[in-house]
Amino acid sequence: MALLGNQVMTHGLRHSRHGAVLLASILSAALVVGCSGDHEDREAKDPKPSTTPSATSDQTEALEKKVEEALGIADVDDTNGQFVESGLERVSDGIHARSALTNGKSYTLAVVCAGVGKVRLAVTAKRPVRQTVECNSVPVRQRITNAPDQLVTDVEGLEGSTGVIGWRIDELRGVP
Repeated sequence: MALLGNQVMTHGLRHSRHGAVLLASILSAALVVGCSGDHEDREAKDPKPSTTPSATSDQTEALEKKVEEALGIADVDDTNGQFVESGLERVSDGIHARSALTNGKSYTLAVVCAGVGKVRLAVTAKRPVRQTVECNSVPVRQRITNAPDQLVTDVEGLEGSTGVIGWRIDELRGVP
């Protein structure tokens, strides 16, 4: 306690406090200027996205509906237990599905592309099967007998292709 009454210590503490207050003020001002400048730059570089739907999204929705209708997945009735899995993707994203199946059973895989161009379909059950599919909204079907426990389905759009691709897997009953 004797040290706190010392004039040298008291004088030093007063200057330390003033220095700390001054430093805090400078840093606060720099932070405010830096943040506000960054905000203005960001707004200038990144305009706000439009809230009106684009023609592209409307076209995509129409193509999705075509694919759903072609595959019969718009309103799947699974009362018979045959439906296994389905999905939709944009051609630009492709399909990279790993579907769990029951080893030894039989299935059908249907793939549809709606849009423009062609896609490359690769299905790997026991051995890979590859084919090119037109984006003409017509389903391509493949039968998988004595299935493995996983079916690998990959679809990639060929150059210049756009649209929507979909797939559906159903179990075949009464077929080994």
